[in-house]
Amino acid sequence: MTYKVGIMGATGAVGREIIEVLNDRNFPVEKLRLFASVRSAGKVMETPFGEITIENADEADYSEMDIAFFAISGGWSKENAEKATSAGCYVIDNSSAFRYDDKVPLVVPEINADAIGDSKLIANPNCTTAIAAIPLYELHKAYGVKKVLISTYQATSGAGAAGMSELTEETRNYLEGKEVGNKVFAYPIAFNAIPHIDSFQENDYTREEMKVVWETRKIFSEPEMPISCTCVRIPTMRVHAESIVIETEKPVNPDDAKKLLSSVEGVELKEDIANNVYPMPITATKKYDVEVGRIRQNLVFGDHGLEFFVCGDQILKGAALNAVQIAEKL
Repeated sequence: MTYKVGIMGATGAVGREIIEVLNDRNFPVEKLRLFASVRSAGKVMETPFGEITIENADEADYSEMDIAFFAISGGWSKENAEKATSAGCYVIDNSSAFRYDDKVPLVVPEINADAIGDSKLIANPNCTTAIAAIPLYELHKAYGVKKVLISTYQATSGAGAAGMSELTEETRNYLEGKEVGNKVFAYPIAFNAIPHIDSFQENDYTREEMKVVWETRKIFSEPEMPISCTCVRIPTMRVHAESIVIETEKPVNPDDAKKLLSSVEGVELKEDIANNVYPMPITATKKYDVEVGRIRQNLVFGDHGLEFFVCGDQILKGAALNAVQIAEKL
């Protein structure tokens, strides 16, 4: 079976990556159509599927598509998702618009593909959540997770192509002795770390931090799981790194955890500290699997605690790859 596929937001970082992933994974595309804003409509884009003329996303006829990947803003998704699903088109939405809607499945295919059911609308999780989810879920199944503490080190790609461009441009300005500015981020990102991603909430956490809490609970079907997160933007290009501490119901041995994670789909174990092998953004860039390493007994929770480090490509498993994996389950 082949599918007529549309990508809404095809000119953005995630939209472009979806095109590449569809080709790389040999997704059965009968016809690929690309959509973006009226400013981009009429332009021609080179793709692995040939040259394709970009169309106006606001004028899309969803009856002519089987699957639509939404890689635009949440507001746009809310306005257009029902148009697509009522026309019989599946929508895989990369925004936060529907993630917290109880009627819409939030899916990491390695964990809860069965949640899709007969829904025509499927939400793709936040990048930070998706990268941590697979190793965390496997440990939860094996040992029972009581508490989760996460600190993130997030790449500029999380703010889209504009974020990556700002890092490049302002790093160059810094090295050339020019004034360093900021438009995308709250402060200059070059040679800096900013503990502020998305808006601050009433509980003094940022929305990005609360996304990890809300979404992990929903994906795991664990609505009361205690999770706390601090999210920090750092001057890297496209891989998010996360330090994760868990307290477990059952005793957990680091060697057993390493053996468990070494055989998990979507995880690459990078665990050889004698030879300085561990997860890093530079090695996880453009990689489908999430790197996991630095697995050790946590000093606070003892034999009921584990600490580990993960790195995952924010644009791939954190967005485009997960979306295509969802489409593969339809």
